[in-house]
Amino acid sequence: MIAEDQWITALKALADRSRLRIVRTLLDQALTVNDLSERLRISQYNVSKHLRILREAGLVEATKMANRREYAIPSQHRGQPAGTPILDLGCCVFRFDEMPAIPQHERAVA
Repeated sequence: MIAEDQWITALKALADRSRLRIVRTLLDQALTVNDLSERLRISQYNVSKHLRILREAGLVEATKMANRREYAIPSQHRGQPAGTPILDLGCCVFRFDEMPAIPQHERAVA
């Protein structure tokens, strides 16, 4: 859970469509900047910029794996039961399973 003084920062971080897409994707699994860039069709530069904002807001954590970093949603923000696309900030809950589907032109090529 996020402390009250961090709620505004977290909500501002989620006020961007690309960052929402990144969070939705990271709720499924931890990924690198390159993986996110390919899946979401966002430049690596922009993915890195958005991840920095999400990390500073406490919504994403990075784990160093050899010469790369994997980004994930911290367990305290994952909804229950595990594996559900829910982000729990304490002040509010985002249910990504109830959000509109990602438009076809924004989906990654399989």
